[in-house]
Amino acid sequence: MTDYTEEQRNELEALESIYPDSFTVLSEKPISFTITVTSEAGENDETVQATLKFTYAERYPDEIPLYELLSQENLEDSDIADILKLLREQADENLGMVMIFTLVSAVQEKLNEIVDQIKTRREEETKQKEKEAEEAEKQCFHGTPVTIENFLSWKAKFDLEMLEFKRKKVKEEEQSGKNKLTGKQLFETDHNLDTSDIQFLEEAGNSVEVDESLFQEMDDLELEDEEDDPDYNPAHLESD
Repeated sequence: MTDYTEEQRNELEALESIYPDSFTVLSEKPISFTITVTSEAGENDETVQATLKFTYAERYPDEIPLYELLSQENLEDSDIADILKLLREQADENLGMVMIFTLVSAVQEKLNEIVDQIKTRREEETKQKEKEAEEAEKQCFHGTPVTIENFLSWKAKFDLEMLEFKRKKVKEEEQSGKNKLTGKQLFETDHNLDTSDIQFLEEAGNSVEVDESLFQEMDDLELEDEEDDPDYNPAHLESD
């Protein structure tokens, strides 16, 4: 006759020595305990963790122990489902033998795989974001495809805008012409113009320089006296 209590106690002592820092007994009747399993560190030192709770059935190991995932860190819902499925498969395969160490070891390997998958997930997310960015950039360059319908719509709008622009320009030119003053109006509105030339000459004083080389000497000029002019007639001047 199998002594289930003895087998269970022997396994309990072995587990406590194997997992001294992560093994915790919760109760003696029924025997219940937890083992916290942590993955190896990933590429960026990230880890995943699961705390498993086991409770011996009365006829364990000829009966499957009760198990549950009590808590976890950095695991997705799909990861939790995979771990629970794994525990069920391992328990069925090892029925009739003490199996807690086997179950925990299987979960340990699964957590290590998950850490590796985190790297793959991140790489896939990065690629997806890059792909989305490229698609968005292509849309910016390509814009809306030109069709006959949207071209005619754009052309009609453009023509209206140009017509309005021309009307505005003509109106501004007309307004500018109305506001333009004549020379007389300028003198009437700005009295400084009356004395501007005189003021310029006064300010210049003796500083005005004349280039004499531009003029011929008076002796070189051939000037005719009025008396030498054959058409000269003093009577005409008197009559005037």
